[in-house]
Amino acid sequence: MLDALRARLLELDRVVVAFSGGADSAFLLAAAARAIGPANVIAATAISPSLPTAELEPAGRFADGLGVRHVTPPTHEMDREGYQANAGDRCYFCKAELVETLQPIADEFGITAIATGTNADDAIAGFRPGIRAAFERGAITPLKDARLTKAQIRETSRSWGLETSDKPAAACLSSRIAYGIRITPNLLARVDRAEQAVRSRLSAYGAQNVRVRDLGDSASIEIDKQLLDQVDQQALVDAVVAEGFPAARLDPRGFRSGSMNERLKEPEKYR
Repeated sequence: MLDALRARLLELDRVVVAFSGGADSAFLLAAAARAIGPANVIAATAISPSLPTAELEPAGRFADGLGVRHVTPPTHEMDREGYQANAGDRCYFCKAELVETLQPIADEFGITAIATGTNADDAIAGFRPGIRAAFERGAITPLKDARLTKAQIRETSRSWGLETSDKPAAACLSSRIAYGIRITPNLLARVDRAEQAVRSRLSAYGAQNVRVRDLGDSASIEIDKQLLDQVDQQALVDAVVAEGFPAARLDPRGFRSGSMNERLKEPEKYR
């Protein structure tokens, strides 16, 4: 599968990688730099209110370490009604904005390929409107094409010595806002502050995953399940309330990637 990835990348003269800083896009960036040379690769990290504050600096450092040019174009998904409305297809409008923003950058450098970090697991994960939006706009998916799974990406990243090999999933801040609540920069900033506050209180525990979900009238705090019995839960609740939420509670099921989709699929459980 790595041979298939290399062969796919060698078909490209140059490429712009949509680089969020996560494990998948970091691996793709490193693989592209290895296959066609760092001078032929551009890493593009979109800047918007939905990017967690803590993500940007490590992304720039990672790209610099590969010798890859790193650009940080602003995106304006907040200007799209479909994105602000925050229905189940929100990610479609976000990815559309991203690819349409990266296209002029690719054109400027004479690059014909824009690649995303979509992997083989993403392709079978069910409801992923963002993947459709990127495909419709001509973005390519070398990891998916080579049938590389998340586990294989992490394993190879580890063997390559990439610092992102064990990096927890870090979806955009908008994924923390319950569907149906209109997204605003203020709501995203509140979630960002609350998550940073929780992380700071869990620093001694080696926490990997932290999410503060905005449910409108309260916040749901998700942390690694094995930590639930070790931490001062009230201190975490107080930290989140201090950032502007009217109420908060710890989810006893612990962190679950994409847990907001549970509410989309079975809304009657959450009324």
